[in-house]
Amino acid sequence: QLVESGGGLVQPGGSLTLSCAGSGFSLGYYLIAWFRQAPGKEREGISCISRRSGIQNFAGSVKGRFTISVDNATNTVYLHMNNLKPEDTAIYYCAADPTLYCGYYGSNFSYWGRGTQVTVSS
Repeated sequence: QLVESGGGLVQPGGSLTLSCAGSGFSLGYYLIAWFRQAPGKEREGISCISRRSGIQNFAGSVKGRFTISVDNATNTVYLHMNNLKPEDTAIYYCAADPTLYCGYYGSNFSYWGRGTQVTVSS
């Protein structure tokens, strides 16, 4: 099971950090990806990290503004979001899989979280 948290309302230019906590299994050798889905739009893969290789990937829409970090002690992956824009408003999901590669943003992940809402508005 994956549980996201940390969403909320933030003003443009602000920051938020989302958490993705693994429960019942270790994220230690998994690929963890972050997706988002805005109202009326398709789901978008925005970032991933391969725990096995250390490779990270960021979509062009968030590159330079979002970063990923990992806390092994708490089995949690964080998405740090800076300089947020209104177009970042969406439900954010994390997903994990033991065999997929970083850069894959399809549907074949073994685990999905339920999502957390991020709203960027003044």
